[in-house]
Amino acid sequence: MSSLLSYETLVHAMAGATGSVVGMATFYPLDILRSRIQVEDSPKLRGSSLQLLFKLANEEGIESLYHGLCPVLQSLSISNFVYFYTFHALRKAAKTQSSALGDLAFGMLAGSVNVLLTSPLWVVNTRMKFDKYSYPNLFEGLYIIFKKEGMKGLWSGTIPSLLLVSNPAIQFMIYEALKRHLVSKGHFSSYTAFLLGAIAKAIATTITYPLQLVQSRLRAGTSIKPVFKDIRSNPSVMFRGLEAKLLQTVMTAALMFLIYEKIVHTVLTIMRVKLQKH
Repeated sequence: MSSLLSYETLVHAMAGATGSVVGMATFYPLDILRSRIQVEDSPKLRGSSLQLLFKLANEEGIESLYHGLCPVLQSLSISNFVYFYTFHALRKAAKTQSSALGDLAFGMLAGSVNVLLTSPLWVVNTRMKFDKYSYPNLFEGLYIIFKKEGMKGLWSGTIPSLLLVSNPAIQFMIYEALKRHLVSKGHFSSYTAFLLGAIAKAIATTITYPLQLVQSRLRAGTSIKPVFKDIRSNPSVMFRGLEAKLLQTVMTAALMFLIYEKIVHTVLTIMRVKLQKH
């Protein structure tokens, strides 16, 4: 029980939440672009990510690239707090030597807990990125969806989301394995964490991208049949928006891990110094 409520686990959760918020706020326009490419089949969303960002900013205004930022950051802070807390609590409770398979298992469990608790937040966020949904804020959005669509609407896309717990699980497995190797060689720092975070996220995102596309469309309110009809008629649609997704998630994850490692190292070092004095 003490491992589940430890100060060290709380530090990891707070650091993970903070890092993810900073990373997302920095690269949010790419997330907007990724969502729109995945869900909208529009001719104007053709071209490189950089070209499309300038095009959207020119045609719809700079503010369109930051539409729904506040609720995304609110949801992300809660979601990553839950994920990091659960992952490190399970790791600490297991009291076994860290391994790639162990990290994968803990990542899958942490991801499942996170999905079941926070899916409604992401349903609202996905819909707030599109003009056809006008929710004043995150909590009003939750209430409106519940009133119109019930619990089913709030947890739409949960099945692919549960399958997608493999994404952060693979990411954490690769990141922690590479980190252990560098630590053993004495070469790990918060700056190498940036590179490791980018590599881990790039691999995890590429492997699980088709599921992420299905998840985005279901959360946006599209029913399952039209989604699979599109995929059957044009299989390449499964990787629509991958470039924008890779740019956004890789850079966001890299910055998140850099900030996360810096915060954890700083806070735990201060804590150890204080304990030594006492």
